[in-house]
Amino acid sequence: MTTDPISRSARAAARRLAETHGAALEPQVEAALYARARDQRPTQYLDPVALGSLIVSVATLAWTVITDWPPTRPRPTREDIKPTVKDELNIDDPSADEVIDVVVDESLKDAEEEE
Repeated sequence: MTTDPISRSARAAARRLAETHGAALEPQVEAALYARARDQRPTQYLDPVALGSLIVSVATLAWTVITDWPPTRPRPTREDIKPTVKDELNIDDPSADEVIDVVVDESLKDAEEEE
């Protein structure tokens, strides 16, 4: 099992979203994780192939927000993280909201388990 929290969150989100977005989503996430390891960024997100890249990008950014969160503040929530993700990744398509919500939720669960 991997110790990379971004990979764990992205894979968990893909499992949850596969019912809605199709069984090919999990291999797409694996491909995006492979590309991430080689520092390749997607040029678009919401076509079927790039959905995996969106999941990995959101997981990466969500994990960064969580780990950089000031320790003097209460744990961040989805509502704290989601605007940053949408802004940093330039996502203004409401159809991406479900994906962002699921990935952020999985990232928060993973962060809680790491404590």
